[in-house]
Amino acid sequence: MANKPSRTVDEQIDLLERRGIKIQNRRKVANWLRRVSYYRLKGYWWEMQDNTVNHHFAKGWSFEDIIERYQFDKELRITLFHAIETLEIALRTKLIYHMSQAHGGLWYLDSSLTVDSALHNKHLFQLKDEFAKSKEVFVKEYLSKHPNHLVPPKKGYQSDEDPDAWIILEVATFGELSKIYKNLNHQLPAKSAIANDFGLDKHSDLSSWLETMAYLRNMVAHHSRLWSRNMVKKPTTVTKTRNTWLEFPLAPAVEKRPFYLISVLLYLCDAVGEGEHLRNDIHRLVYRYRHLPLFRMGFFPKWGDQPLWKLSLLRRICLYF
Repeated sequence: MANKPSRTVDEQIDLLERRGIKIQNRRKVANWLRRVSYYRLKGYWWEMQDNTVNHHFAKGWSFEDIIERYQFDKELRITLFHAIETLEIALRTKLIYHMSQAHGGLWYLDSSLTVDSALHNKHLFQLKDEFAKSKEVFVKEYLSKHPNHLVPPKKGYQSDEDPDAWIILEVATFGELSKIYKNLNHQLPAKSAIANDFGLDKHSDLSSWLETMAYLRNMVAHHSRLWSRNMVKKPTTVTKTRNTWLEFPLAPAVEKRPFYLISVLLYLCDAVGEGEHLRNDIHRLVYRYRHLPLFRMGFFPKWGDQPLWKLSLLRRICLYF
């Protein structure tokens, strides 16, 4: 196998210089490359190259230009993480409340409430396994008071001491919550009620949006690059909503970029009364980095005039000046 040789930090800097990147402070660049790998930074300089075969950079680019994109991306992920936390807690709360009100606290055990019983069994085993492994104090307390609850769980096992949904779903991940919701019977009024609470008329639209939010959440949690990325998962296009949304049509390229998923996140947060922080933070972040080619993130001219994103004049002044 013809692997490439491992290069020292000094050799990495030499290679960047040979390829056309301006290095103004070699020591500073070395410090960056000791903290952030050369290969990770590569995703931020791809569009700076005028030749992707020999990886030569177009004239005028400096290492500082690369770091600026990296910093924007990092700050964006931090901003999104806080908003996704809000969404995850709201989804957990609404799923527990509506389903428990309609079908009792042990509804998650009932396969008749689901579309796919085999998938339900898989989700149930994963949920019980997470509960058994959890180090949360409330889990340990529950298990100490219910010694007949089997730990670790076995497939097909059900206990007469299973915890209610509001206990066990506290350990469920965003992805698991999304999958549990999607697998609920489509005719359940509670499923529609949850979608309505998030400002959508169709449960299928909410399922699609939650799936893409789980995808976005995993990218953010694992510190994956969002800069200049075409998103693999695309939320279904919804043009009619209960609350303020985007004006369509959007350019096809926009719907493939992070901006569109961020807009979905904002809409869902708005629906539960928690969107203002995200809206303000994104406006502030984009304004600070306005000299970057943010069209690569899907931000188009006058994106801030979209109904979903629009700020009052006073708010714009407070954020920008």
